[in-house]
Amino acid sequence: MDCAAMHSPFLCAHGEHLVQENVMLTANINGKHIAYTNETVFMVQVGRYSKGKYANRYKFVGDLQKAVFYYSCINIGNGYKKRLVASGLNKPVLLRQSSY
Repeated sequence: MDCAAMHSPFLCAHGEHLVQENVMLTANINGKHIAYTNETVFMVQVGRYSKGKYANRYKFVGDLQKAVFYYSCINIGNGYKKRLVASGLNKPVLLRQSSY
């Protein structure tokens, strides 16, 4: 039996995994409509103070739901800030929050 004829798009009859390339996905975050692929890199970044740099805390490839979950789980105190960035998009900053 041909691997393409199987029901699961990710598993072949021989037990081999098939790789799908550039699957387009869409999402809606806070009223923003976002189109991305399964290869888009999402980074959760945390910084300190208004002029401070951001440091990468978590990195997710193609998994926006997990990136938003980790972003929402980060508690920020006085002087800290956090953001969710997707470097491959036209507007890379998806979410931002600060506490000054």
